[in-house]
Amino acid sequence: SAVLATRRRPADLVGTDLLLMWMRSAAGARRLGTAGALAVAAGGTVAGALPVREPWGLWGAYGTTVTTAGAVLAYAGLTLLVLSWWAYGRLLARGEGPGVRYTLVTLAWWAAPLVLAPPLHSADVYSYIAQGAMVLEGHDVYAHGPSALGPDSLGADAAASVGGNWTDTPAPYGPVFLLLAKAVVWVTGGTVVPAVLGMRLIAVAALVLVAWAVRGLAVACGADERRALWLAVLNPLLLLHVVGGVHNDGLMIGLMLTGVLLALRGRPLTGGAVVALAVMIKSPAALALLFIGLIVVRRGEGPLARRLVKGLTGPALVAAAIVAAASLLGGTGFGWLRTQSVAGAIHTPLSLTSDLGQGVGLAARALTGAELATVKGAVQTLGLAAALAVIAFLAFRALLPWRGRPALDPVYALGLSLLVLVALSPMVQPWYLLWGTAAVAATVPAGDSPVVRVLMVLSAGLVYETAPSGHTPPYGFVLGALACTAALVALRRRPAGVALTAPGGPHLPPGRASASR
Repeated sequence: SAVLATRRRPADLVGTDLLLMWMRSAAGARRLGTAGALAVAAGGTVAGALPVREPWGLWGAYGTTVTTAGAVLAYAGLTLLVLSWWAYGRLLARGEGPGVRYTLVTLAWWAAPLVLAPPLHSADVYSYIAQGAMVLEGHDVYAHGPSALGPDSLGADAAASVGGNWTDTPAPYGPVFLLLAKAVVWVTGGTVVPAVLGMRLIAVAALVLVAWAVRGLAVACGADERRALWLAVLNPLLLLHVVGGVHNDGLMIGLMLTGVLLALRGRPLTGGAVVALAVMIKSPAALALLFIGLIVVRRGEGPLARRLVKGLTGPALVAAAIVAAASLLGGTGFGWLRTQSVAGAIHTPLSLTSDLGQGVGLAARALTGAELATVKGAVQTLGLAAALAVIAFLAFRALLPWRGRPALDPVYALGLSLLVLVALSPMVQPWYLLWGTAAVAATVPAGDSPVVRVLMVLSAGLVYETAPSGHTPPYGFVLGALACTAALVALRRRPAGVALTAPGGPHLPPGRASASR
């Protein structure tokens, strides 16, 4: 062991021994993770998604050599962060980890270094700022992209830094998020550095909201709070892309889970209203309304048909009213309804249906002269149809027993549904995995479910897919595959004595599986 190695060779302790020794305690894992986050932030200062123009001179380019060195440092720090997260999870799985408070403080330690860094692993925040400036200046963000801003506009510097694919793309986000972006631009005058930091404050608030909601859901669903927080919130994928990359997915997840938690606490109409706010950030949150309805149905009394009408219409009608009011009063209108498919026009390698559609389309074009876009669109549509079918089945399974197995926990079914939607979506980004991870984590103890193990492996690998600059280089997929392989090997050495728990079911001693698995 590393400790024995220290006693045998105090004068020539190698780095690997020291690393292993630190990873065998929660305090060591916390410190290593903090060092990793510091390295990610430091490397990102010169290799991150830097703005094209930045009048303050804080986030400027330093040449190829310095940029490459910064990227190497950032990747090294990211690896330390992933290893520390994995080690922390293994401690919890053995029952040796610390409590909830320590886990939340560790979250603060790991997130803090990323708060003042430039945008990391994504340039999407520049789109957010540019769209906020467009709303402030009266442009129709659902008809035009950031290129509509003139050189003297408040968001001109941010618009110049928007990635090429998104320069002319209308906003796919709801009015509530655009109003938040508008407020940030108004307060900061659109100056890039303070505007990015303003958007990051919103991201940090979202992180806090996700942590609060996950903890509450874990208590309500009978799961281990510490493990839920570890998988859902301490997750490097969330830290990297919600805090570092400033993605609005964190706010969507936090509001969505808060709405579900309110429903579990007996306030489904209020929960529906909060989910409506999440929909006004990003539309996939609307799926939570279905499972809030199922929570009402399961807790109600009387004929099933009457309970279904009450559960599925009440929260949905409240949400519809909130959505309509936000769209009208926000001044942006209902244009967001027609821009939900714009992202699907951009090919992302992580989308299985887009990759399949591309391959089938190329073959069809070669054999029959068919249009590539038509064939690809048809495959993507079939993928979404398949996702809806699976979601319908999961909703049924959350309502009634099936083949001798008890009904699924509605929160767990929501998490699975979001994961299915992502897997079969025409556009998939690494951080989309977070949509369903939090709901699953709040209902299943980490490390005990095959679904959770898949999430652990994917979380460890997907952090490498995008470079600190926000680009998607080929070596990112190689690094991600290596990380996934290492994670699978580590899972084969799962610590013994871990109690298995079914989603929403009773705790069982080691060696006995739940009937719902």
